[in-house]
Amino acid sequence: MRKSKIITEVASSKSNRVEVPEAKAAMDRFKTEVASELGVNLKEGYNGDLTSKEAGSIGGEMVRRMIKKQEEQMK
Repeated sequence: MRKSKIITEVASSKSNRVEVPEAKAAMDRFKTEVASELGVNLKEGYNGDLTSKEAGSIGGEMVRRMIKKQEEQMK
């Protein structure tokens, strides 16, 4: 098996799933809150019309906030 195929298979086996099913609703609310604060129009369901910049800004801000919260808890 070629190296690129192995990498692709590993990447595809790690989907964007929430490990704790009960957390999905909370993550969806968090994403909606962040999108709203950034001025990105996020709809229920499919959001394929978002630009990469818009989608990336939502995900990036979510990660920044989660890291900040974790750092505060570690103090």
